Amino acid sequence: MSASQAVHGFLQQFQPQRLILINEQPKFDLDLYLQNYSGRSRFDRLILIGTSCVPLCVEALQAAVSEAMAGRDVERYIKACQYLRSAAPDDVEGEVDQLWTQNMEIENKLETQRLEDELKGYKNNLIKETIRMGHEDLGKHYQSIGELDKAMEAFTRMHKDVSTTKHIADCCLHISKVALQQRDWQVVLTNANKMSAGQGSSEESAIQAKSNILCGVALMCLGQYVDAAQHFLQVSVQPSASEYSDLISPSDIATYGGLTALATMDRRQLQQRVLESLSFRSFLEHEVHIRKAINFFINGRYPSCLSTLESVRSDLLLDIYLQEHVQHLFSKIRSKCIQQYFIPYSNVTIQSLEAAFGRPDHDIESELATMIGQKSLKARIDTKKKLLFAESKDARQQMQAEALETAQQYEKEAKERLRRINLIAAGLQVTSDGMDQAIESVGLVAGQSWQQHDDDLYNHPINASAASVSF
Repeated sequence: MSASQAVHGFLQQFQPQRLILINEQPKFDLDLYLQNYSGRSRFDRLILIGTSCVPLCVEALQAAVSEAMAGRDVERYIKACQYLRSAAPDDVEGEVDQLWTQNMEIENKLETQRLEDELKGYKNNLIKETIRMGHEDLGKHYQSIGELDKAMEAFTRMHKDVSTTKHIADCCLHISKVALQQRDWQVVLTNANKMSAGQGSSEESAIQAKSNILCGVALMCLGQYVDAAQHFLQVSVQPSASEYSDLISPSDIATYGGLTALATMDRRQLQQRVLESLSFRSFLEHEVHIRKAINFFINGRYPSCLSTLESVRSDLLLDIYLQEHVQHLFSKIRSKCIQQYFIPYSNVTIQSLEAAFGRPDHDIESELATMIGQKSLKARIDTKKKLLFAESKDARQQMQAEALETAQQYEKEAKERLRRINLIAAGLQVTSDGMDQAIESVGLVAGQSWQQHDDDLYNHPINASAASVSF
C-alpha cells in the first residue's frame, strides 16, 4: 500500500462523524501555526489537522506524538501513535515507546499520591488557604495527565476555600478551561461570567480578556453568533498573547470575531464597532483576509467579499472550534450579501445574480427560492422572464393603517389625560359601600401607575347615590 493510499484510508475513518476532508494545501506553515498555542490546546489542534487534512496528515500526527511525549498524558501519547501508525505504517515514530509509557504511569501515580497526601495534611491543619492551594495543585495535575473529570472535581472543591476576588477568578478560570476541553459550553459560560477583576490593573485586564474569550468561544459553539461577536469585539489588546495562548491566539480572535460580526451586523455596525475599534483593529492586523472581506462588504463589493472568504475556507475548516460552524457562518454571510445587493433594485435578472454570486454546480435560482421561503428575502421570482422582483407593498393601504393606529392611540391618551386632570382639579373623593375596594383618594397607592389608576376609575364608574363629593 502506498503512502497516499494509507493516508486516505486512515482519514476515511473519521468522515462519518465529521464529513470534512481537506485535500488542498493550507496557506499556513504548521510550525509557525503551533507557535501561537501552548498547553493541551496544541495537541488538540494537531490531532484535528492530522485527521482532517490530507497534505498535513502525517506531519501533524508526527508533531502530535512529539507533543504528547513532552507532557504527562499517556493515553494521548498512545492515541497519537495509533493514528500515526495507521496513516504511515512505515514511520518508526508510530511505534509506542513502552518504556516511556511505563515510567510515566509510575511517575503519575506517585505524584498523585503525593498531592493527595499533602491535601490530607492541609485539611488536618484546617488552614483554608493551604487547602485551596492543595485542591488547585491536584486539579492541575489531573488535568495534565488527562483525568479531566477528576480535575473538574478538584477545582470545584477548591471553590469553597477561596477568600479573595482573585482566587474566585482563578477557580472559575480553571473550571472553564477543563469544561472547554470537555466541550461543556454551558459550564464554560457560567464560570466565565463569574470571573471578576483581580487586585491590579494588569491582572484585571488579563482576567477580563480571558472571560470574553471563553464566553465568545462557548457562545459561538452554541450557535449564538450575535452574543459571541459582542464578546470577541470586547477583548482588550493589553494583555500579552502568551497569557491566553492555552485558549486561542490573536489571529483566532480576529477570525472568530470578524466572521460572527460579518454574519450578524449591518454595514454601519461593522464600520463603527469593528473597523473603527482601536482594540479589535489591532487583532485584524493578524488576519488580512478577514479585514479585506469586511471592507468589501461595507463598500458594497459583495462578490469580492465572498471570494475572499472562500480563499481561506480550507484554513478555517482546520480550526478546532470553528470547523463545525464555517458552513453556517458562510451561508449567513452569503445571504446577507445577496440581500444587500438586491436592495437598490425593483427587479434584477437571474443572469446578473448568477454572474455575481454563481458557483460551480450550484443553482442560484433554487437558492433564491429557499431564501424567499425562509422570508430572509422579500421578493418573487418570475421563472418565465427569469427576473427577481422586489415584493411591492400597497403604499395607500399602509398609510391608512398607520394613520388609523395613530388616531386611535391619540384618542386613548387624550381621554386618559382629561380624566386625570379633571379628577385632580376637582379634588374628588369617592367612597362606596357596594365596591369591594374603595378608592380613598385620587392619589396613587404604592406600586400603582397612573395608567392603572385611571383604568380603575374608568372601569368602576361612580355611583351618585353611594358617593359623596366635597370641594
